Amino acid sequence: MQTIKEKMIPAFRDANGGLFQAVEKADVGSAYQDLEKQGVALMGWADPFMPDRSLPEPVAAAWLDAVRAESAPHYTAPIGDPALKAALAKKLKQQNGLTVDPERNILITPGSDSGLYFAILPFVGQGDEVLIPSPSYPNNFLDVKIMGGVPVAVELDAADGYQLSRAQLEAKYTARTRMVLLTHPNNPTTTIYNRASLQALADFVQEHDLILVVDQAFEDYTFGAECLTPAALPGMFERTVTVFSFSKGMGLSGMRVGYIVCSDQIMDSMYANAVGVIGATSTSGQKAALAALEHPEFMQEFARAYEVRRRKAYEILNCVPGVHMALPESGFLGWIDVSELGNSTEIAQYLVTHARVSLNDGVNYGPGGAGHLRIVLGVYKDDQKVIDALERIRDALLAYPRK
Repeated sequence: MQTIKEKMIPAFRDANGGLFQAVEKADVGSAYQDLEKQGVALMGWADPFMPDRSLPEPVAAAWLDAVRAESAPHYTAPIGDPALKAALAKKLKQQNGLTVDPERNILITPGSDSGLYFAILPFVGQGDEVLIPSPSYPNNFLDVKIMGGVPVAVELDAADGYQLSRAQLEAKYTARTRMVLLTHPNNPTTTIYNRASLQALADFVQEHDLILVVDQAFEDYTFGAECLTPAALPGMFERTVTVFSFSKGMGLSGMRVGYIVCSDQIMDSMYANAVGVIGATSTSGQKAALAALEHPEFMQEFARAYEVRRRKAYEILNCVPGVHMALPESGFLGWIDVSELGNSTEIAQYLVTHARVSLNDGVNYGPGGAGHLRIVLGVYKDDQKVIDALERIRDALLAYPRK
């Protein structure tokens, strides 16, 4: 007789847990909190300034007003608060070059992870192949597998700055290919795909009549390079579903608010299925998100902190012979090449003990990830705490037994 777990579909049952691969039971939260109690700096969780208070006052005030309102315990429309969608339409035009109808092209979701799942869901069935430029966000691979699809990694080259070429995509294309799934800017590498890469992608998608899903959770902080929105390229809006987040850019991770943007034809079916699949997003969370859009001044301080930290990380970690980290191009992450030192899984475990810092093992980010570590530089409000942790990592790696 089968065990209950054996009754699960294999893709769900056999999922390795993504970022928590080593955790064998459902104790991820307590295990992580235990590390914090032991004085370990948690630099593997991409939550801005965690665990410190970072909610801007205008946003906090709007959220508290919403909590006190008579409507607080009730649903909003499954497709989202009209006022928030109207504000997002303005943001999309100014920042992303997209002209959209807020009532026809925007769907508010309970965070961008559920939005990402919902964006992929209509197009991927059993055996369908999805091309994923890699290294990439672990959920990209996991979501496709759960739907019965086949994630096909398009491994990118660090020597090329992890940029994407038409030839790389064509080499992985088959008659079963249905979609390209892109995280832009990239998580974990921080790469901002340049115009040539994105145009090559657009040409490939259109020529093969594919769907493009783009996760732009890390779009809000870029350092010099132009960050284009693929859906804004000629001919791409009709076949692109773009997922956005309030978590990374505005630090509203606990509010669980994201949004999907796509064409009328795709959104028609998304609206029809939203209530049954993703439900309604938090009423008070949407009010907080609207306040963040109306009072974005706090993002200047976020940008200042990330600029300081990316340069410090580059300066400190590259002092270690055999360790290489490119200057991060976006967001608040760093992608550290430790392959010359040894096994990245072993090094990540070593750093917990010898540096009191928890980082992400690169193997969780798909082909091209092994031999790397992902570090979240956006933790803590105090820059010095981050710098101290970087120095502990440096000192521990200098003492690491070479392979």
